[in-house]
Amino acid sequence: MAKKQAKRDVKRDFYGPALGETRSLMLEEAGGVEGLDQEIALLRLRLRDLIRDYPDKIELHLRTANAIAGMVKISYSISKEQKKSLREAITKVLTELAIPLGIKALIK
Repeated sequence: MAKKQAKRDVKRDFYGPALGETRSLMLEEAGGVEGLDQEIALLRLRLRDLIRDYPDKIELHLRTANAIAGMVKISYSISKEQKKSLREAITKVLTELAIPLGIKALIK
């Protein structure tokens, strides 16, 4: 068990020596953030600033907007296992609640 913890510590501190103490702590804090919501919000603010400060840089605006779109797409995608779990949950609701109440549905 101590071996696993040592491996985790090595992985976590891989960049630490190059970053210094303050940046290393910031990296550890960033590692605890889940999802992409903050990154999407930050890019949206940056896009707004770019449009305001550089209205003629349309290509830069489009690249930033595409980056936002890609991150939003990633944040809403679900894995095959999540799809399977969702399908099973819906099937269970239909078979245990809807069908006994007289609602007809096709279950595959």
